[in-house]
Amino acid sequence: MTLMDKDNQPLQGERLEAHIEQALAVTLPHTTEARLTWELMRRLFRPMVQGAERLPPEPCLFVGNHSLFALDGLVMAAMMQQVYGRFLRPMGDKFLFTHRSLEKALVSRGAVMGHPAVCHALMEHGQDLLVFPGGAHEAVKPSRLRYQLQWKERFGFIKMAAEHGYTIMPFGMVGPDEFYSHLIESEDIPDSLPGKVLRRLGLLTDDTRTDVLPPIPVGALGTLLPKPQRCYIGFGEPVRLARYKERKPTRAQLRRIRDQVAHEIDQQLAELLLLREQNRRKDSLLRRILTL
Repeated sequence: MTLMDKDNQPLQGERLEAHIEQALAVTLPHTTEARLTWELMRRLFRPMVQGAERLPPEPCLFVGNHSLFALDGLVMAAMMQQVYGRFLRPMGDKFLFTHRSLEKALVSRGAVMGHPAVCHALMEHGQDLLVFPGGAHEAVKPSRLRYQLQWKERFGFIKMAAEHGYTIMPFGMVGPDEFYSHLIESEDIPDSLPGKVLRRLGLLTDDTRTDVLPPIPVGALGTLLPKPQRCYIGFGEPVRLARYKERKPTRAQLRRIRDQVAHEIDQQLAELLLLREQNRRKDSLLRRILTL
């Protein structure tokens, strides 16, 4: 959860304080834009929710699986705001906040930097946060790894939640991993013809992190528009960490908590995939054509 500036140095001082101040000033936006965003998400992806009765009343750190272009976060945040009245603050990757104008636009809509100081400030003010621990690495995973968590050895979100005695709300989403087909998988791009072109243009070098290269996507009818795959969202059992507040969990405890959260997400994904199969025939012919 570290944010770097353009010179690859951690953001700190006035720049970071200004971001935190802007983030804390944002409240639940009851705007036409917010309502229209949800209406678009609702009509396009037809979200179906299970386990909503498990949503606790206290502020939570919502943790789930991630997919390409972060459209899953948009669906999730819009639904939680318009249907459940909860203002999720998505924690985004560092590159999203490089330019001030883009930063301002994102923060005004609830998104914030994925930075420990930002997370601390929002938790101190009792806000709902949304994080995808797999980050860009999970978002660009190859098709064969759909709906499989790619968390590696990441414990940052667990440490922050434990420090503040926060409740982690695990959730799974089925549908977003298939908004786009992959014409060329990200892992194959460096040795492909497009990869060679990118190298000639200087856009792909030996220093480029190939593990976070996006695949070449294909959306509905061969366009870049997402396929209208129906979204299935399932909430697992909340993981309450109040007993860890102001304590420092051991590495073993952090691993157990992370494994518990991952298990809840994996269980939801399995149930949702089965639920989707049971509901496939309910989709319209047009939707089935557009999602081929």
